[in-house]
Amino acid sequence: MAVTDPVSDMLTRIRNATMMNHSDVNIPTSKLKVEIARILSEHGYIDKYEVSNEGTIKINLSYKTDRVSTIEGLKRVSKPGLRVYVKKGEIPRLYGGLGLAIMSTSQGLMTGRDAWKKGLGGELLCYVW
Repeated sequence: MAVTDPVSDMLTRIRNATMMNHSDVNIPTSKLKVEIARILSEHGYIDKYEVSNEGTIKINLSYKTDRVSTIEGLKRVSKPGLRVYVKKGEIPRLYGGLGLAIMSTSQGLMTGRDAWKKGLGGELLCYVW
């Protein structure tokens, strides 16, 4: 079955795996998904990720004590049917800066905070908190 929104599929797989307390999850690979995994890894939402030769990304999920996931929520903002673009001054701060907004800019994928520091706007892909 063809997936029409691969980023949403990735976020759903991660969300489902954390709800079931899985240690890792396999996701079909693409450059965009690898960059999202890199950002999640840099900010401590996942332990690590590995890109395999079979065309999958293996994401090792991170948990606090008592098997509580470090990812409390994931939300897809810009969808194929309704793209959401923001300017530099419109970049949202999620939970007072505790959450993360992932954006696609002209200089690549980055967090909302990094885009704001560089003075860039772009497509608002998702929120992570």
